[in-house]
Amino acid sequence: METWSRRSAAFDCVPVPAACCPDWMAELPDALPLSRLSIPGTHDSLSLFGGRRLRCQSWGLEAQLAAGIRFLDVRCKLSRGELRIYHLCTFQRASLRGVLRRTLRFLRAHPGEAVLMRIKEELPIFSRPGFAAQLHRCLLEEGQGCVWCREEVPTLGQVRGKIVVLEALAREVLGIPYDQLSISDAWNVLSLERKWARVRRHLEKAAGGDPATMYLTFCSGNGLFTCPEEVARFVNPRCCQHLRRRGGQPVRWGVVIMDFPGAGLLRLIVDSNGPRAKGRGTAAPGTPTVPCRHPRGKGAGRRSRHSSARCPRRCPSGRTLLPAPRLSRRTSVPGGQKRVSRSCRAPESLRGTTV
Repeated sequence: METWSRRSAAFDCVPVPAACCPDWMAELPDALPLSRLSIPGTHDSLSLFGGRRLRCQSWGLEAQLAAGIRFLDVRCKLSRGELRIYHLCTFQRASLRGVLRRTLRFLRAHPGEAVLMRIKEELPIFSRPGFAAQLHRCLLEEGQGCVWCREEVPTLGQVRGKIVVLEALAREVLGIPYDQLSISDAWNVLSLERKWARVRRHLEKAAGGDPATMYLTFCSGNGLFTCPEEVARFVNPRCCQHLRRRGGQPVRWGVVIMDFPGAGLLRLIVDSNGPRAKGRGTAAPGTPTVPCRHPRGKGAGRRSRHSSARCPRRCPSGRTLLPAPRLSRRTSVPGGQKRVSRSCRAPESLRGTTV
């Protein structure tokens, strides 16, 4: 029965994805704000371990990026002076530094792309005082000018080849403030039907909402009587059907964040950005992973002006060194007044660091 198959158009829990779409952003206009895009993403992107109750993905980081995922949900804990990746109390055998390096390696091979990265402190009973400082240092040392750490939502042209940070820290501004976005994240699932109803409402809100606002819709969830895989098996096919009804026309769905996404669902999200994104289509479910190519006809055989490689394996070995990112500090103001940020540069000791 397809409901319990390991791979379908909407759901995929096989370690190697059928989808391969590493350059779908490359043909989109530079002037397009990220808030006007439909972007496929993963919830708890590095949650590969912990059993059925905790595991949210079956694809590793490189496989997700090659499949077309452009939003990563990264959960960290400060442990022994290092930011390590966790899902609840389960260590996911990765560090934030490693995640940044691997993501930037992909972006060097595919410089027409951009990756949104939500960086969150996982389950802090009390936020550890050193978390923000360590995150600040990590972004400076590993980012090397390829990380967007400003509050405003950029255009695609401003962030090609870069990681765009979304954060929710109390005092530091290290990226686009997460709490200022339009977010639907009903993660505690008591009813699968109600969960899907909330997802559908927020998708429609994104489709008809303010184009300057970023919309994040979490299709994922967990609960006492369910688990991430079961939620994905229920919600992902319904999301696929919902998006298919508007197929063939440009629709801004915002960032659609999933557990165990299938190739067909990824293709629908990418294609909703319009004809320019369709030239970078995904493979059909069940097919081997192969590089995406331009369709035959006009322009066939040419690479995108933004792309230097089609797959992450063929990345260059050198590191692109750019100026260190500008960071801002959030200031407290009386209620009802607009927040004002004052710009501050990275310390000199960090600005020239290489890895």
